Amino acid sequence: MKKRSRPDIDQTVVNVWKRELGQLSTRNFAHRLAASEDLVSRLEIHKKLEKHDGCVNTLSFNAGGDILVSGSDDLRVILWDWETGRDKLSFRSGHDNNVFQASFMPFSDDRTIITCAADGEVNKIKSNKKINIPFDTFLDAIRGPFEKGVPFIRQAHILEGGEVKTILLGQHEDSQVHKLAIEPGSPHIFYSCGEDGVVQHFDLRTRSATELFTCLCVNDLKGYPPYVPLNAIAIDPRNPNLFAVGGMDEFARLYDIRKYKWDGSSDFGQPAHYFCPQHLIGNEDTGITGLSFSDQSELLVSYGDEFIYLFTQSMGLRNPPFPSSSSTVSMGSDTSELDSGSMEASSSSMDLDGKNAPQVYTGHRNCETVKGVSFFGPRCEYVSSGSDCGRIFIWKKRGGELIRVMEADKDVVNCIEPHPHTMALASSGIEYDIKIWTPKAIERATLPTNIGQARGWLDRLAAPDFLMLQLFSLQGQRTSLERTVQNSATVGNL
Repeated sequence: MKKRSRPDIDQTVVNVWKRELGQLSTRNFAHRLAASEDLVSRLEIHKKLEKHDGCVNTLSFNAGGDILVSGSDDLRVILWDWETGRDKLSFRSGHDNNVFQASFMPFSDDRTIITCAADGEVNKIKSNKKINIPFDTFLDAIRGPFEKGVPFIRQAHILEGGEVKTILLGQHEDSQVHKLAIEPGSPHIFYSCGEDGVVQHFDLRTRSATELFTCLCVNDLKGYPPYVPLNAIAIDPRNPNLFAVGGMDEFARLYDIRKYKWDGSSDFGQPAHYFCPQHLIGNEDTGITGLSFSDQSELLVSYGDEFIYLFTQSMGLRNPPFPSSSSTVSMGSDTSELDSGSMEASSSSMDLDGKNAPQVYTGHRNCETVKGVSFFGPRCEYVSSGSDCGRIFIWKKRGGELIRVMEADKDVVNCIEPHPHTMALASSGIEYDIKIWTPKAIERATLPTNIGQARGWLDRLAAPDFLMLQLFSLQGQRTSLERTVQNSATVGNL
């Protein structure tokens, strides 16, 4: 294998020299050092956090970076001191099905956590004591009566001092909720999206949910529901008025919350812009599993059975094109309400032949589960994702070069959560533990030679039990789809 060159080492020496001469600020020096490819090549497992009894589906650091919160199929939420590997607080979430996301609300003194799950519910968890006090007692939520449309409180008690309350804030009817998006810097506002295609806006001050819109399909396909089941939602940190959603079609859709009329008089369901690689337009066999914004307002989109793409500000489409459309798509639109530097579209045209194509990241496999995607580094210098082969993949954002592949799970890696301040990662997958990665390896790692051999998933495809599981799953999806179509037809005949 070709040996690595020494550009990182040489550049580090140059940066030290510039800092000593005052040509490079201390802050920029620290950012350049933290983003060094040398640190990425030295990532290795620092700790394994083991207390969950099911697959870990969500990981999130607090703003300070000293606490990691996780949620699992075992319905528990656990707060970790990730540096020592000790759990600080563990309790039942109050959900009836797999916990898909658990996140701290900003500026809440790490006392408020919001959660969503496969049961379609969105919860708020509030502790009356600081969570840096160690608790070892598991909590069992006491469920109260539920009236449709009326939030109710779930209470639980910690025996060794302190209290945790769970409050039902909203629900997606008969739908799983995979993701929540918290407005940056706000202790009150966040959004949810569900497989019912609905996007909701939450304000913790009123404990109420506002249904913004239902994400409708671009094409009306006979025999299919008219909405897009949603898997992902993300807010632009540079302009929190903008958020993107993605689901079971090829388009990532961008919305501007300022265009919503809170009296319900506006048609807010029309996206401000669409994002999609040219070759996927009209592809009915793919969908979006993960979204992420960089601090430069770039949009990262992870596709199932496909690759990861990075869209810049000039790639948004006012109207979704189709293969039968002309090769040049006009992007002129009313963008007077979009701030400069945000994901606004250029007034020029985009050449669909690839002159303005998104950056692509390849090598991983995303077929079996709903995987997220994330930026990595102090200024989003890298892109990271899990894979069906049980590995973590890290690419350079610029150019898309694959620079690191790490064995992280015996089956599938679903979650990659970058630390907010340092070059550290948390990962989880089908195994029940959480792995913490820090750049402490003495030797620099090199890329494995068998990257193209996706360990594990090919064997499972050939296994009889896996084939039977897939057959039952397809039959269940067909039955559910037929029921949805019948219900739609019944409503239309009334």
